[in-house]
Amino acid sequence: MVPTAVAALALAIWLYLIFARGGFWLCRERDDAMQATPPRWPRVAAVIPARNEAEGIAESVGSLARQDYRGAFSIVLVDDDSEDDTAALARRAAEGIGGERTFTLIGSRGLAPGWTGKLWAVRQGVEAACNAPEPPDYLLLTDADIVHTPDSVRALVARAESGSYVLTSLMARLRCESFWERSHVPAFVFFFQMLYPFAWANDPRNATAGAAGGCMLVKADALKQAGGVESIRNALIDDCSLAEKMKAVGPIWLGLTDRVRSIRRYEDFDEVRRMISRSAYAQLKYSPLLLAGVTLGMALTFLAGPWFALSGEGLARICGLLTWALMALAFQPMLRFYRMSPWWGLMLPTIAAAYMLYTLDSAYRYARGQGGIWKGRVQANASGS
Repeated sequence: MVPTAVAALALAIWLYLIFARGGFWLCRERDDAMQATPPRWPRVAAVIPARNEAEGIAESVGSLARQDYRGAFSIVLVDDDSEDDTAALARRAAEGIGGERTFTLIGSRGLAPGWTGKLWAVRQGVEAACNAPEPPDYLLLTDADIVHTPDSVRALVARAESGSYVLTSLMARLRCESFWERSHVPAFVFFFQMLYPFAWANDPRNATAGAAGGCMLVKADALKQAGGVESIRNALIDDCSLAEKMKAVGPIWLGLTDRVRSIRRYEDFDEVRRMISRSAYAQLKYSPLLLAGVTLGMALTFLAGPWFALSGEGLARICGLLTWALMALAFQPMLRFYRMSPWWGLMLPTIAAAYMLYTLDSAYRYARGQGGIWKGRVQANASGS
């Protein structure tokens, strides 16, 4: 009786996810269509925090320098105490930028107490951009591993203007070439959508707020009204923290895109583990109770169905098979987005089990004082003082 009840509960969870969680799995929130041209193209400043990003910074900055944006556009790169050639490569990639466009390179003034490294760099870049003789109407907060198509800024601004969005964010297409990337990246975006259904985030009547930190177009005056970067200065999950602040002052929009992609490589198991575990425990607010609850919930959601499908009997097995089938079905749109075989849908329980282990690893490293480590900095739970 107990196995049947557990299997039925797992099936009920997936029926809810499929039919009542904003259609997150359908991947319908996309920026494929260009929005109407605004009456005037506002001023935009791109702010890029970069720490030891020599591998990809030239491609990232170069893609911004080649934008076909029709208004005033500037790039501010903050070299966050890099120990490689990040600054020189960025400056070389921006050579030839001119007209109404400028490139500014500033060196970070060390790491301020109570700030994560990325947000301190972003704050300095925003300050430099807004102190310009003609301050921007919009700030494009983008990462050093992000490459833009020539029309990405134009498309972002057109969408922001058409919907009066204070935050317009694109989930960059992540690199998905190595085995470890293919086995983890589509699930990473799928789980993100499950946590923050894009349709809910885009609905002003819904409290859900989400954003993707690699590409966020923020209305400058709305950012100031929301409290500025200072209001999230110690956040590891800075994108969703900013989205929550911005949605309190106006509508936001989040969608999938082919216009923006990440070139950061994850070639082996340790690299992909670090990427996921860096902020996993922060998502749970460093709470052991939440950690236990989420671990149990993930086991019930992703593992119970396949377990009963393979080893159960009678009604428990039928529920298990249906649960596994719904799980595989829900994963299909994301697999198509990443041009991967539909058979990966059957592997979602195994992938989810790996993510459970990464979350436990994140909590373990936090307990050892190594939480949120990135580019040599331990940042988890930075003091807000």
